[in-house]
Amino acid sequence: MGASMATGGSFAPRNSFTRALFLTVFCFVLFIYTFKPSSMEHIEHLRPPQMHPQPNNSYAPERQSDCTLKQSSLMQLQETYELGDEIEYARRYVRFNRQDIPRKAITKLDTDLFPRGFDSIDIRNPPPRTTCLKPIDVPVPRSPIPYTVNASELLFGISTTYSRLTDEEISPINEWAHWLTDGNGKSNGAGLILRLIDASQEELEEARHVMASMGMDVKVYPTDSSIEMAKRYLSLLPALYKDSSRPNRKFLVLGDDDTFYPSMHSLLHELSQYDHKKDLYLGTLSEDTNNIARHGSQAFGGAGVFFSLSLAKKVADKFDHCSTNEKIGESDTGWGPQGDILLRKCIYENTETTLTLMRDLHQLDIQGDPAGFYEAGLKPLSLHHFKGGMWHKARPYEGAQIVHACGEDCFLQRFQTADDFVISNGFSIAYYPHGVDFNLHQMEKTFTAAPDDYGWNLDFMLGPQRKNLLWTGRKVAWELMESLVQHDGSVKQIYIRKADDYRWTYGKDGNRMFDKDGVLELIWISS
Repeated sequence: MGASMATGGSFAPRNSFTRALFLTVFCFVLFIYTFKPSSMEHIEHLRPPQMHPQPNNSYAPERQSDCTLKQSSLMQLQETYELGDEIEYARRYVRFNRQDIPRKAITKLDTDLFPRGFDSIDIRNPPPRTTCLKPIDVPVPRSPIPYTVNASELLFGISTTYSRLTDEEISPINEWAHWLTDGNGKSNGAGLILRLIDASQEELEEARHVMASMGMDVKVYPTDSSIEMAKRYLSLLPALYKDSSRPNRKFLVLGDDDTFYPSMHSLLHELSQYDHKKDLYLGTLSEDTNNIARHGSQAFGGAGVFFSLSLAKKVADKFDHCSTNEKIGESDTGWGPQGDILLRKCIYENTETTLTLMRDLHQLDIQGDPAGFYEAGLKPLSLHHFKGGMWHKARPYEGAQIVHACGEDCFLQRFQTADDFVISNGFSIAYYPHGVDFNLHQMEKTFTAAPDDYGWNLDFMLGPQRKNLLWTGRKVAWELMESLVQHDGSVKQIYIRKADDYRWTYGKDGNRMFDKDGVLELIWISS
């Protein structure tokens, strides 16, 4: 016989001393747990630093003409971007007026952007104020704001590594939150199936928790690096089709971890042109005809690939047949097995469906200075390869913050002022000292194709490009580095030009155009 539980001793559950002791121990354990270092600290820094209030149409007059300078802010910029002590600085408020007008490739304004030039400021001892100018007025289309979107018809699939997810320089989490949430910490209805390669259970849960806390509707699963990459990629589509939310979706979407969708309303509008009840394979080609010749005519996955449910089912049913060692070998064009090729072969060999082009998706197989693309006045549905490394470097997440106030059409919209500045909203402010004496409707060829550039590789998708103005003294640009949606709904943008930038010289080995670093600040407010 086992011993019976005591009922009359001092540790009996109903004894008041026992209850007090249990409560004390519980509180102590809770305290220790609450303040112990958490594994979450690895990606805690990836939480967006702000929410995006709904646009505010009432700005106080003094708010519009705030010309005060804060040394602490200047010193922070100096530390972050390694600015010299003496800089050229200017601030301008831009008052946008949302109208029922189409988005133009470029909007010409009859006013100057910086009629008094720039202030010369010593960061060590700055003046209390900068030059005060009244807001410059610009018309913009009455395009949708992200917090109104319903993207529940989309389910995305992405595979990446935990190390990329947590890397401070290249983590995509904030970018994913841009197109998977309403900008205010709630899901916009779109779902994400995320596969982390060789991740531990703790890493899977950590990623899921952080992303869910930011408002993303996400499910996180492990995958194995021993599986050929092309097969892992193909297997994402059956996984999306088998997800419990699939009956409520219209399109299943594959992409890379550096695929960015700046304008979800625009993406959904484009998809609405197609009958989702039919077999659909939607995507775009590489901009580089070399890559098309090398890999074939197919959807290049970094730009995003969209499938109707009926076609996804056919691929899921044929997955085993489409992912044999033989098929994987056939997808190797000399650069290793390619998931895009394996997917295309599965579709083309087992269905009657072929690729339908969505030309405003962008693979962006380009290297070097990407300014020509981002300054062309385009309205891209997707962007890719912007994390640097062998590809180009850009900051579309920072640039796209403008859409939370001005509307989705404002991102990369161009404005040409009377003093020969061109604002490419969310990317750069370019100045042309000798005037705009070239065709702004042609893209400037500041970048190159990779790995081989014959001069015409990119013409089919981007159009023939005009000669670049680098090293000519005819152009200088301040590039967007920071963007903040402020509490009143306005958006503050910081554009920076370094004096030692290799591009802004008179000839490749000539003198610099500037001897000081430059900071331009635009604050976008509603009329």
